[in-house]
Amino acid sequence: MLAVALGALREGAVARGGPLPGGGPEGVAATLRELLASGSLLPDEGDPDALAVLTRALAATAADPADPACAAHLHVPPLAVAAVADLAAAALNPSLDSWDQAPGGTEIENAVLRVLAELVGFEHAGEPGGATGVFTTGGTETNLMALMLARDHVLAREFGVADGAGIPAEAAGRLRVLCSSAAHFSVARAASVLGLGAQAVVPVETSDDGSLDPRLLDWTLADVRTAGLVPCCVVATAGTTDRGAIDPLRAVAAVTGRHGVPLHVDAAYGGGALFSRRLAPLLDGLALADTVGLDLHKLGWQPVAAGVLLARRADLLTPLAQRVAYLNPADDEEAGYTSLLGRSLRTTRRPDAFKVAVTLRTLGRSGLGALVDCCHALACHAAAAIAAHPRLELLAEPRLTTVLFRYLPEREVDPGAGGAGGAGDVVGVVGVLEEANAVNAELRRRLLAEGRAVVGRTELPGPGGSAAPTVVLKLTLLNPHTTEADLDRLIAHVVAAGTSTERERDTRAAERGAAQPEAAQSGGDPRHSQENRA
Repeated sequence: MLAVALGALREGAVARGGPLPGGGPEGVAATLRELLASGSLLPDEGDPDALAVLTRALAATAADPADPACAAHLHVPPLAVAAVADLAAAALNPSLDSWDQAPGGTEIENAVLRVLAELVGFEHAGEPGGATGVFTTGGTETNLMALMLARDHVLAREFGVADGAGIPAEAAGRLRVLCSSAAHFSVARAASVLGLGAQAVVPVETSDDGSLDPRLLDWTLADVRTAGLVPCCVVATAGTTDRGAIDPLRAVAAVTGRHGVPLHVDAAYGGGALFSRRLAPLLDGLALADTVGLDLHKLGWQPVAAGVLLARRADLLTPLAQRVAYLNPADDEEAGYTSLLGRSLRTTRRPDAFKVAVTLRTLGRSGLGALVDCCHALACHAAAAIAAHPRLELLAEPRLTTVLFRYLPEREVDPGAGGAGGAGDVVGVVGVLEEANAVNAELRRRLLAEGRAVVGRTELPGPGGSAAPTVVLKLTLLNPHTTEADLDRLIAHVVAAGTSTERERDTRAAERGAAQPEAAQSGGDPRHSQENRA
């Protein structure tokens, strides 16, 4: 069956012919419609060719992160050794909620967590009471757990609330979470899930480089206390999704220490820089956090999912503790049959640590560090190429592996461009920024529909404090096999798509302009116009 699946993957990739299928959503839906019909998915009689047929279809309709032109998201081509290790673990199908379902898996997860805690800089990793953690599905679950732990710690300290007792009336509506305005959206989602409400998240403005300003954090924490509110956690970010900005962790930790507020660092993206001896200093101060989140399915090249929550001390995980008679009875634990049930929000849990263990041992820190350095170098090359192109604007130098830029429409490059009914008239109606935003959004969709490239899109604040945001494009470079020539071709595709998009918009504007006088001559009645043409 493995040979069948591999063959079908190859056939599907050939049929796709690029980083993603052409035709956009309608094309993909049409390709899969017959295969996904109810009678096909659950037929009366089984189909022995289902594995080959559906695998081929999946590959043919996939966005392939191994293609150099697939560069939109924090979505990696997994290492072959990690993918095969994941298959081996799936075949054994252990579950990490009790020792008797995963004897070796339990030991492996503990060992991998010890290594990662040491990499972060936590002390006494793997020792009783020392640094520990748990594997998660990724940054969203990790942030949720970290905020839960911080919330319960503050409730116990300031309101005398026992673990699991809920939020007392005197604390309701008063708990606050502080993070930078560029923090991941999952922080607000977690606050909502935890009963704090999304309004409990207090965004702190960033510095020019997109990182949290420690002085503003200090002042904001003081203001929160003065208002009679209770800060229960500060979330710092090591690698924002868009700019890859890294908060000044040591300075942030000094502020949270003075205010006595738990510190969680979301290093889902930037944590992989720890493998690189050149980039690791960017995360100076990470070991001062109470909890840290890592995503090894980003700068660790693991199949999804391989998230990690690390805690500086084992007692920080106490709110997660569970005692269930059929999974981890106390006498079994005392006899050495240690369960991981009390470290996670989940019960059934895959052995995601296994593929990480195989990867760490196969590549070593130097091997993984070389991959990180390679992707950073690719980002620097892309940034230089974009900065040198007259029709592109580089918006930020890469800190990690993301590059923010935008296509400059002709009118923006040459204010005199565009004649009657052309781009100049469009700009006169909707403004320079709105036109540029529309062109950048459309060119990205054009690339997707053509199956030519997967380029990211995000927004930055508009110029001069404008209420309208600026639509920008993003390259997220996580494929170490990409070459500089590949990037040059990708950038050329973006420019070509921008030129074609402008041309089409000019044509549409000209057609609208030509239709207006005709409608005016006929009194604006479209039926009159049709009669005249007849």
